[in-house]
Amino acid sequence: QVQFVESGGGLVQPGGSLRLSCAASNIVFSLYPMAWYRQAPGTERELVASISAYDRTNYADSVKGRFTISRDNAKKTVALQMNSLKVGDTAVYYCNAMRAMTITAPMYDWGQGTQVTVSS
Repeated sequence: QVQFVESGGGLVQPGGSLRLSCAASNIVFSLYPMAWYRQAPGTERELVASISAYDRTNYADSVKGRFTISRDNAKKTVALQMNSLKVGDTAVYYCNAMRAMTITAPMYDWGQGTQVTVSS
């Protein structure tokens, strides 16, 4: 069974930074695009950033220039560096694999996610 374990969330002030990490298991990690999603209370889960098997990246307009996604195929991990955080970034963040960069739906069941709270 494919599993994702997210970590690195926490409470940070507006303008601060956090680095999220996701460890994947039971998956041929290097073959698949990977993505970070987030879900704020009362909203739909949304795609934040994705990275292809060849390190091509895409970002939601709301995070462009502030977030950076990266992957380490040897360690089967994907990271999300989040800078200049805003209150609106508050959400539970999840990672997942994608069938293709143009297919944004996740391939597998969700992990537990990691809570990011941006507040003064």
